Amino acid sequence: MLDYNQITQRSFIVLDGEPYEVLKSHVFRKQQRKPVNATKLRNLLTGGVSERSFHLSDKVEEAEIETKEIKYLFNNRGEWWFCEPDDPSKRFSLKETLVGGGGKFLKPNTAVNALVFNEKIIGVKLPIKVDLKVSEAEPAVRGDTAKGGYKQVTLEGGATISAPLFVKAGDTVRVNTETGEYTDRVL
Repeated sequence: MLDYNQITQRSFIVLDGEPYEVLKSHVFRKQQRKPVNATKLRNLLTGGVSERSFHLSDKVEEAEIETKEIKYLFNNRGEWWFCEPDDPSKRFSLKETLVGGGGKFLKPNTAVNALVFNEKIIGVKLPIKVDLKVSEAEPAVRGDTAKGGYKQVTLEGGATISAPLFVKAGDTVRVNTETGEYTDRVL
């Protein structure tokens, strides 16, 4: 059981029998009142985000979430296909809501971790940074910094991100899967 102040960012809790991930947590005290932990929670089954305050006397159960390694194969019509790492014949699909927005940065045959709650896959934990090849990039025009020195580039797999002007087609770039932003160029 977790006390109200132990419910911190990136922890997993169980409310009403469903697992939640704590996205934000802020313990504060208004004037002479008792402290409150204001949180923003994401339901791991539905993907819905809600806000909830926990008071001094509140206790919640910590969710027992296990991780299991799986291998990404391909996606088609909103379904993302995975398999067991050692046995490609054991294929299964997950809906796009379980994979999340960072799924567009996955390359085929990439190993990822599946989040398992009560023997059911409820989400996928992607690597924080991935290296992807730039398939399309507009040529940089000298002195074109009116847009802040960034341009749109298309990565392998079809995802588009904002990258600096010096990035060209064929380069390999590192992308943060949580924010979808360019971090650096890989040499």
